[in-house]
Amino acid sequence: MITDASDPADASDPAAAVDSVASDPAGAAADSVGSDAAVGSDAADASEAPVLPDAAGLLGAAESASAAESASGSGAARLPDAAALLRAAVRNNADWCDTMCRAHGLSGAFGPRAWTSPRRSPLYYPDAVTLAEEATADDVLTGIDRTAPGASVKDSHARLDLAAAGFRLLFEAAWIHRPARLPAPRPTGDWRPVRTPDELAAWALAWSGGDADEAALFRPALLADPATTIVAGHADDGRILGGAVLTGAAGVTGVSNLFTADDVPASYAWAGALAAAAPGLPVVGYESGDDLAAALAEGFEPLGPLRVWLDA
Repeated sequence: MITDASDPADASDPAAAVDSVASDPAGAAADSVGSDAAVGSDAADASEAPVLPDAAGLLGAAESASAAESASGSGAARLPDAAALLRAAVRNNADWCDTMCRAHGLSGAFGPRAWTSPRRSPLYYPDAVTLAEEATADDVLTGIDRTAPGASVKDSHARLDLAAAGFRLLFEAAWIHRPARLPAPRPTGDWRPVRTPDELAAWALAWSGGDADEAALFRPALLADPATTIVAGHADDGRILGGAVLTGAAGVTGVSNLFTADDVPASYAWAGALAAAAPGLPVVGYESGDDLAAALAEGFEPLGPLRVWLDA
């Protein structure tokens, strides 16, 4: 489940982590700092948050495979592209977090090394996102509201140690990308964009597993954002079986808040989301645990680790 709200992936309640890609608030409440729902303010007990201890290991394995391809001449351009893809994934996710904040009447600020929100971010969303590997604790902490516990920081390169500042590690995840050359799978069911406030309300209720308070996170202002596309997959009887948020920014398509209902497999939502993504562009996001495994099964590859910190 990618939340940001990356990720219930872009988290105040790790249990509800979504923005972000495997975002299944019902099951993550049941990451979605994956997406970014999981990173929001007032996060729950970190012991409930999904942890990905092997994110760096997965990346290392992927880089080793790429190095072997380069040595054989079949993948010479792949490794140089990894850093650029990671930068694009990070910026795309920060743009989605900023979009969600604007939908709630909040104004975030982009600096050279971090995005920050001077007022507390919406539920499940980070108050700061690092944009560069060289970002420091000051880059994120001086731009956010810490007057009460619960502020969160998405350390996009897993480089910061915020423990001395009173934060605790909420969870770890892996940035992922799906190469543009891969064809999108053929979706099943009736997939279409969410276009009206009523359709958005129904989508949000399905995303939240019927929790009206969590569903209120998704406001109609999102429908007017040209970079945001919200898609839903419908059963024959009209029920929403899955959905996702797509963000077109930084030359890639970001997927967050991906979810499925009941016992519908993640592949159902991935097929619908990938079919709706802009052709010819890489698709990015972040995931952890079983949601990461599901994304890798759909052709995604790991790019690098990230961490989310919570101000205790």
